[in-house]
This record gives sequence, structure tokens and C-alpha cells, in this order.
Amino acid sequence: MSADAQLYEEAFTITALAPQAYDRVTRLLATSTDATTSLTLDINSELYPLQPGENITFLLAQTLNLDGTIEDVSKKGWRPSKSSGGGGGGESTLADLWDYVCYGKVYRHEDVGEGGNIKVYVSFGGLLCCLDGPYKKLSPLRIDNVYMLLKK
Repeated sequence: MSADAQLYEEAFTITALAPQAYDRVTRLLATSTDATTSLTLDINSELYPLQPGENITFLLAQTLNLDGTIEDVSKKGWRPSKSSGGGGGGESTLADLWDYVCYGKVYRHEDVGEGGNIKVYVSFGGLLCCLDGPYKKLSPLRIDNVYMLLKK
């Protein structure tokens, strides 16, 4: 996959699960293994249960295409066609290599003080994500739409 299509990839350790007012939604708090970035992320805990102390790999990418080509999802939707993956004869996608995949919109960037950190906010259909870390690591996220992929 093209390195340009992968905007941000990091290993995180889940530090806590915050109580939520919604069924099947868990807000997890995590810290990158190098301790430079924090992650707050809402996930569907029925589909992908996680616990404090677990390690996850988190990826934000512009496309699910393994060759890095970017498609216009406004015309066909973000989900791979039924013919892809699962033995249907279609091409494999990045989603086949990960456990949990969402498509969302980057809706806000916020400079955090003088330390060179920024916060990036993403909404995945109402499930929210906030990354707080060094500008140098998170600056590629100054785009509109991203795929989020998780695996243990």
C-alpha cells in the first residue's frame, strides 16, 4: 500500500474505559506506546469488545485499496462491494487485514498550547475520536475523510 495513503499508524495501550450513556458504545482512553499521543475513541463494544491493558494498533488511511488509489466514496459508498473479500472473487482490501473498520469525517483541528501538540477530532457516524499528540505526527490528518482501522 502506498505510504501516502496511510496517514497515521500507532500502537496504543488502553488505559481506561469511560462509562457511556448509550448501549453497545464504549469510550476508550489510550496512550501510544511511545507516550507521545493520547487517543479517546468511541467504539461499538458489541462488535469489538476491548479491555484496559490491551494493546491495539490504530490506523487512519485515505483509502482501503491496497495499491493506494483513492476512490470517490460519495458516488458508491465506503463499504467494499459484496464481490470483494470473503471468497467472492473480488480484490482484497485493507479492511481484510484489520478487525474493526469505520469511515468518518475529520471535523476539527485544535492547537494545544506552545508545546507543538495538536488535537484532531473525527466523527465516524456519531462515534467520536480525538487524537492529542505532536503536530509532526498528526499534521497529515488535515484532510476531510478517513478510514479508521483497528486490530489487537
